[in-house]
Amino acid sequence: MDYMLFLIIIVFLVAIEMAIPFLAKRTTVFGVFIPDEFVRDSKLLSFKKMYALLIFILGLIAVSIYLFWMLKGNSTEAFQVLLGPAIQFGIIFISTALYFYFYAKTLQRKKAMRWGDNLKQVKMTDLTVRSQDAMLPWYIYLLPIAVTFGVIGYTLLKYNMFPEQIPTHWGPDGKPDAFTVKNPFTVIALPLIMFTMQLMFLGINEMTRRSGIKLSATRPVASRVRQLTLRKYSSWFMFLISVLITMLFSFLQLQMIYPDLSDGVVGMALPIIFLLIVMIGSVIFAVKVGNAGEKEGFQPESGVSDLDEDQYWKGGLFYYNNNDPSIFVEKRFGVGWTMNFANPIGYFIIFGPIVIILLISVFG
Repeated sequence: MDYMLFLIIIVFLVAIEMAIPFLAKRTTVFGVFIPDEFVRDSKLLSFKKMYALLIFILGLIAVSIYLFWMLKGNSTEAFQVLLGPAIQFGIIFISTALYFYFYAKTLQRKKAMRWGDNLKQVKMTDLTVRSQDAMLPWYIYLLPIAVTFGVIGYTLLKYNMFPEQIPTHWGPDGKPDAFTVKNPFTVIALPLIMFTMQLMFLGINEMTRRSGIKLSATRPVASRVRQLTLRKYSSWFMFLISVLITMLFSFLQLQMIYPDLSDGVVGMALPIIFLLIVMIGSVIFAVKVGNAGEKEGFQPESGVSDLDEDQYWKGGLFYYNNNDPSIFVEKRFGVGWTMNFANPIGYFIIFGPIVIILLISVFG
């Protein structure tokens, strides 16, 4: 069952990587800003198609290698556990290298064709767009947090029912494979990690809400639709992940109190179900946002362009702009949000919870 989990992840990873260039914002090609009137350039379209084709070939090779070793039948369990993540890392590494190759080619094409040199850059402002924002309010994220506090309270009440060795890690088969000594801290370590993750999702949602809504001066209606769709569905998607994590971690916590709560099959099925829901949600989110506003009519205005902010995007992936108060901005390659690395609050929201989780894992 565990090798099927890795295979599903590999196929999903390849499919997402292939689709990314076609789902990114219209005016950003491999992280490079392209004025509207040049986005249909044949060279740029060929770059996208070539990237997708190379990722597809990479995926075929990766799946073939994985299936070969799995069906061979004489590989150890430890080797199987290492092979899946190794192939996934290889796909991410090679796809990243391909991205930077096509980023350089796109940037070179833009400079050679002098796109934007004679265009007037215009910034669009719409004071009414905030009233249409459909992101979830912050207090909705308190619902899974309330469940976590309930789990912590119930855990402390049932402290005497815990075994002397507390599980700290679960393998692909759903069974615990690492333990620590029972004490008041270790019995609630898992809910504390869950609580930290919930706070992170809450923080990301709120800081995203406060970030600027950037509209296109050449496609105001389409960009408004895309921005509002991105904000709405990212808010719902983060809430879905928060709820799923709450359900999964709460089940694992209750299973420590009641070891006979479920058999091994349920333990193996839960991570797969969790992963499938996340993957399906990711696809729906990417397609909804990627296609948002594309049906809106577009008549490029000669001599006008949106702001070219290439100088703030390092490698087309990392946004660093001291003049932008936004903590999160829309990605240039992919669908979703990335940090404004010039804003220190973003480091606190993203990396603070990671440090806390690591500390709980080490001392718990």
